[in-house]
Amino acid sequence: MTDMTTATDIAHEPPFYQRMFRMLLADKFALVAAIFLVFIIILALIGPSWLGDVATKQNLRGRNAPPFDFEKAWVWWMGADALGRPLLARIIVATQNTLMVAAGAVLISSIIGTALGLIAGFSSARVNQVIMRLADVIMSFPSLLIAVIVLYILGSSILNLMLVLAITRIPVYLRTTRAEVLEIRERMFVQAARVMGASNKRILFRHILPVVLPTLTTLATLDFAYVMLAESALSFLGIGIQPPEITWGLMISQGRQYLTNAWWLSFWPGLAIILTTMSLNLLSNWLRIALDPVQRWRLEMKGRKNG
Repeated sequence: MTDMTTATDIAHEPPFYQRMFRMLLADKFALVAAIFLVFIIILALIGPSWLGDVATKQNLRGRNAPPFDFEKAWVWWMGADALGRPLLARIIVATQNTLMVAAGAVLISSIIGTALGLIAGFSSARVNQVIMRLADVIMSFPSLLIAVIVLYILGSSILNLMLVLAITRIPVYLRTTRAEVLEIRERMFVQAARVMGASNKRILFRHILPVVLPTLTTLATLDFAYVMLAESALSFLGIGIQPPEITWGLMISQGRQYLTNAWWLSFWPGLAIILTTMSLNLLSNWLRIALDPVQRWRLEMKGRKNG
């Protein structure tokens, strides 16, 4: 009777995406963070085509116009910059470049780092040592120094900045993946796959990688916020993306000389960075619990009550 009940429960278990949605509803902070991030992604997709012309049109009569003038159009509600361009429109347009650099850097570093970590954790001791020494070499140089050297040689552009940030983050994924593989490869299901004659490639990609992916997903979500802050720091220092391209970090850099009499030039793009990174951190914390079979029951219990 117990076996029949268990089989019935499994048969009626909702699909994965529905369970994840219920767990998201159970965490109100993560839900608000997810809604905000979806909104930011939509702005990144439609922003340049929607407000590109408005964000670049200069109006010297409205230089450093203060915010909260609700008699003007909504794009002026956050004020204007030193060339009379509406800040709200510029923040929306800058969303695409800011997220593009961060997403590209995280994607490149996670793919390369995960691949090297899988090889290092599953190969011979000699291959493992070579790959780990490569990670040590990358980590021995300060990230800012690598960025300055590479951007000075190759020039400042979105692609170059993306590559620089990706290189500096490869060891994070490499070390995490290697540590996970070294532990997982000793588990019984991996040993059973070996006994059944499975190849190393099949064991890596069909048995080990799916177990590592939840940890890497959580790490990538958290790393997205770090890379976005790093890009903003480089743009603030003047070695990141250059005009006429625009990012939130570059907007902060352009407004720092007006902090005493036009605080809004740096405040609004800085607030956008803070809210986005905070949302990513909240979502990362939720993912860590939702993808962990040991801890997810708490969210599932709340989700069942809500659902």
